[in-house]
Amino acid sequence: MQLRSLAVFLFTCLFVVLSWVSSPSAIALTQIRLFDISYQKCPPDIAEGTVTSGGSPMAANCFLVTGKAENGTNKYVYDADIFGRIYDANNDPVLQNRTRLGSIPEVPPGVSNFELRISVAASQPEPIQLKQFKAAGFSAQVRK
Repeated sequence: MQLRSLAVFLFTCLFVVLSWVSSPSAIALTQIRLFDISYQKCPPDIAEGTVTSGGSPMAANCFLVTGKAENGTNKYVYDADIFGRIYDANNDPVLQNRTRLGSIPEVPPGVSNFELRISVAASQPEPIQLKQFKAAGFSAQVRK
């Protein structure tokens, strides 16, 4: 009985090792530096239909967050998630328990511009503060 268990264990280990060796290389996560971050109120055509994060039709202000994204690699980065913290004029968080703010579909090598639309409850005083912005994406598309 012990010999059979040992054989099953060795076969399983061999299978795992061969699967790992023969599998395609993992899609690497690439860090993207975000800088020159600013915001402005949305133009009326973009702001139309703004709702808060809870999905209710409460009064909200629409803002476009803009900045520059630096991809230090020589390859495109795809599906780069944008992370950051946003506070109102009183240092209260604008988006409770949420640091993922959106994504950039493609980041070419070098420096490029990005834009992100956010909704902020109208009850939160301006100006808003944008802090700790960064992004990370993949060397190949993962979302379609």
